[in-house]
Amino acid sequence: MKSRTKISKQAEKKLNPEIVETITLAKKNKKWLEVAGVLSSPRRNKVALNLDEIEKKAEKEKIKENTIVVPGKVLGQGDLKKKVKVVALSFSQQAIEKMKKDKINFSTIKEEIKNNPDGKNMKVIR
Repeated sequence: MKSRTKISKQAEKKLNPEIVETITLAKKNKKWLEVAGVLSSPRRNKVALNLDEIEKKAEKEKIKENTIVVPGKVLGQGDLKKKVKVVALSFSQQAIEKMKKDKINFSTIKEEIKNNPDGKNMKVIR
């Protein structure tokens, strides 16, 4: 896991104010520090997961938490059968439509940090 100092230095190089603000919020709490570390890393390390990949990782890791955090973008290929809340930096339009149709809760990382600053009942996958 990266230190807060390294995360801060890497965040200074980011140009997207949305990402910078999310990193700043995430690095304040130890539970969200892993997410801040992934978001502050170089763009070539970015995370983009399809709904079916999230489903497979949730089954493989036997995730029992209510919230799955993807420190990147959620794409719309496949279906998500698990009734969990999906939290990500961003969502594709197709992923939003599918999750609304299947009545799956979702939100951005920034919103979730404000609503759940302690990071209870969440699992970070990438």
